[in-house]
Amino acid sequence: MKNSASKEAEASPSQLIDAKIAALGDWRGETLARIRTLIKEADPDVVEEVKWRKPSNILGVPVWEHAGMICTGETYKDKVKLTFAKGASLEDPSGLFNSSLEGNMRRAIDFHEDGEIDDTALKALIRAAVALNTSQKRPKSA
Repeated sequence: MKNSASKEAEASPSQLIDAKIAALGDWRGETLARIRTLIKEADPDVVEEVKWRKPSNILGVPVWEHAGMICTGETYKDKVKLTFAKGASLEDPSGLFNSSLEGNMRRAIDFHEDGEIDDTALKALIRAAVALNTSQKRPKSA
């Protein structure tokens, strides 16, 4: 019989994200689940990964990829942070980015309890990130 830690090690990234959402059990889990749904609606070909697993965060950080990293979904006590790997290179006409604005690579959106999610604008940002990734993807040399 295997212990629960080894079961988590064998779980797929999607199962780990499901477990993280369930473990949160509050508005943060609901927000992360909603964001995840919007990402999948914006890009049906998105690939879910989980990175940065460690003893203090056994379920890791959800990551969405398509021809490279699109964004990560981190949860904190007071917010859910969606960080776009190449956010500084994306147009943000709706002004969703409200965090990590000083860097020259990443940009983030902090979602707070009782905050609204602009579904249309978030999907547009996801699609723009995918378009950027696919436009920069070069074939590997033989």
